[in-house]
Amino acid sequence: MNEPYAPGSPAGSTPPPPPAPSASSAPPAPPAPPAAPATRAEAAASQPAPPASPSASTRSEAPTEAELRRAGAVLKTVSDAYSAKMVGQERLRTSLLISLIAGGHILLESVPGLAKTTAASTLADTVKAQFKRIQCTPDLLPSDITGNQIYDAATGSFRTVLGPVHANFVLLDEINRSSAKTQSAMLEAMQEHQTTIGGEVHHLPQPFLVIATQNPIEQEGTYELPEAQMDRFLLKEIVEYPSPADEFEILGRIDSGVLDPDRHVESAITLDDVRMLQDVASRIYVDPAIRNYIVSIAYVTRNPAPYIGEERARFIKYGASPRASIAFLQASRALALLNGRGHVLPEDIRSLRHLVLRHRVLLTFEADAEGIRSEEIIDQIFGAVPTP
Repeated sequence: MNEPYAPGSPAGSTPPPPPAPSASSAPPAPPAPPAAPATRAEAAASQPAPPASPSASTRSEAPTEAELRRAGAVLKTVSDAYSAKMVGQERLRTSLLISLIAGGHILLESVPGLAKTTAASTLADTVKAQFKRIQCTPDLLPSDITGNQIYDAATGSFRTVLGPVHANFVLLDEINRSSAKTQSAMLEAMQEHQTTIGGEVHHLPQPFLVIATQNPIEQEGTYELPEAQMDRFLLKEIVEYPSPADEFEILGRIDSGVLDPDRHVESAITLDDVRMLQDVASRIYVDPAIRNYIVSIAYVTRNPAPYIGEERARFIKYGASPRASIAFLQASRALALLNGRGHVLPEDIRSLRHLVLRHRVLLTFEADAEGIRSEEIIDQIFGAVPTP
């Protein structure tokens, strides 16, 4: 297997082979990223400007200060509207916004009653977009999601009826309760943003965001999500219980009527605002050193033994696919925009490590039996890769 590409390598040159395991107790260092400034402060100062090289992989010019200010104002509107209805769950809000800005999908896992559905509907209400909720059950058919052709006796022909997946925000509630055949119906929609009904292609509205939820404590009547579908979720968030103070506030908001289903947010943004956010985020500058950092992390997940040791590496069944590197690139840009920056920092990559990798670094049955969590292995992988 080849080493991660080092920026500046001659075109057509063969990458060096993987490093041989060291005879000493210390594991070999992963591929070194390109030379970086000596301090983090210098690194941060050096990154906002896009590279001068004409071969730099940027879509267009970096976002201007005016664009960043406009994006910040839109994001503040969304955050304020979210906080007006949701209590706490700041991490969930950040994850949802990252998925929306990056144009990806998100999988939420938690026990029942932690406001996953409320968070999804609140976000859709804030954007004033089409929102559809699909309650997954074992008898749910693929056509119940994508749509079907109905025979019209009056005309003697078939007409197409689009399913609920044709919306800007789609909540797949308890996705693991639907059969594998039904789950596979979402693959085309999530990846190609289209559905095929009766041989005819129907494009989904843009932006398109799938928010899927699953309950980890009830296994009866559930179907484990296939790895191919898990990989298509940009992020996987674990929703935790609220703190006592937040739970006390929830009771107060119920009495005040804030959480009534027919009560909508007062301020909202448009779909054009969302498209603006996605455009600005796509032009956030990512330094070649950080790109190499992302590739090195993905490489180590696939070749863990020389870096984290055989004892821990045996718990990894499969490493992350290239979709993980793409997810880091897209999500880090969205996170930088949320923080008002026009460039990505290494800290953005580190803060996203669990969201991006917990459903992509697959562990063995032995790891599950010994109580080893994927987050522990991910932390060790990040500890083995030098930060640029």
